[in-house]
Amino acid sequence: MLGKKLVTAQKRGETRALCLGLGMVACSMMMYFFIGITIVPFYTKSVWTTESVCKVLKANIKDKVFCPNSEGSEDEEIFPYPCLQVWVNLTASGQEVMLYQTEDTPERNPKCSYVPDKLENSKEVKARIETIASNFKKYQTFPCYYDPGGTQTSVILSRLYPSKGLLFAFLWPTLMFTGGCLIVVLVKISQYVSVLSAWQ
Repeated sequence: MLGKKLVTAQKRGETRALCLGLGMVACSMMMYFFIGITIVPFYTKSVWTTESVCKVLKANIKDKVFCPNSEGSEDEEIFPYPCLQVWVNLTASGQEVMLYQTEDTPERNPKCSYVPDKLENSKEVKARIETIASNFKKYQTFPCYYDPGGTQTSVILSRLYPSKGLLFAFLWPTLMFTGGCLIVVLVKISQYVSVLSAWQ
């Protein structure tokens, strides 16, 4: 009687462990799919792939330039936030080009090197832009990314999804997938050993 209870408990434990392993595999596959349709297209679409060194030539703030809203409302509402324009010398080509913060900055506003995310408090936005401009004037040489194909003459300061960030995004689903497969394999080995022992 006690032996039957132990066997039943063992089967329940194996079933739960097997469900856990399969659940982890299923969750990891869903995470792979989500990363594949969100992060990977942005990474592959980016043309600013080669790193070089940029040297600041001028960093100007135009207070009276109206920049369009990054969210793109229906009535094309515009906001009068300061427009920071940074021009740099690209070491790789020796050309004078405009610097943008990330890949989406030229799409949001091609006139400005930096587009603030929140525009509720104009004083805070102005102070932030002035701080960024002073940092560019202080640290005049820094790494940047350019398009080796030449389709984009501008450069960017940082990529939205660099190679290390993409690898880090795939790290967690890979660990979960490996752990799930390991649990399933261990359960199958345990079941095989149990059947083999009972047969002997």
